[in-house]
Amino acid sequence: MVEAWYMDESQEDQRAPHRQRPNRAVSLEQLRRLGVVYRRLDADNYETDPCLKEIRRAENYSWMDIVTIHKDKLPNYEEKIKTFYEEHLHLDDEIRYILEGSGYFDVRDKDDKWIRISMEKGDMITLPAGIYHRFTLDENNYVKAMRLFVGEPVWTAYNRPADDFPARKQYMKFLAEETH
Repeated sequence: MVEAWYMDESQEDQRAPHRQRPNRAVSLEQLRRLGVVYRRLDADNYETDPCLKEIRRAENYSWMDIVTIHKDKLPNYEEKIKTFYEEHLHLDDEIRYILEGSGYFDVRDKDDKWIRISMEKGDMITLPAGIYHRFTLDENNYVKAMRLFVGEPVWTAYNRPADDFPARKQYMKFLAEETH
């Protein structure tokens, strides 16, 4: 089961858990109100998993690839890790399915506070278009993930501030509606 919490303000190693003391857990319902969708799947059988096949059909995820983030597997590893951890948004949903290893997705809540989502093998997450977020490996320094897209993949990340994009405005409208 996925675990999420509010982050502390420490500037130490981004790969550390960064839990507040006492820990302030975040529920799946709280994530859902931010537009974050979580699913648990069978990563050992992702190639033949009927649940994944149904999700891809229902959500129209027509394109996928697999990326391995490890210093020995990813070209320009150090540069990519820095880029992934810069706060940004996308104009499309970001869908990631962890096949091996682990890492953290950080998302901003409605009050602009960071929430850390611990992802491990079998976890699938959908971050809505327009949400500010970032990704980092955890202290294991390894993740293999499936990336899914509707249509052709778009890799463009817009670093904060990016508030003028229609996707951001639509996301902010969604947040306002969720709090009423």
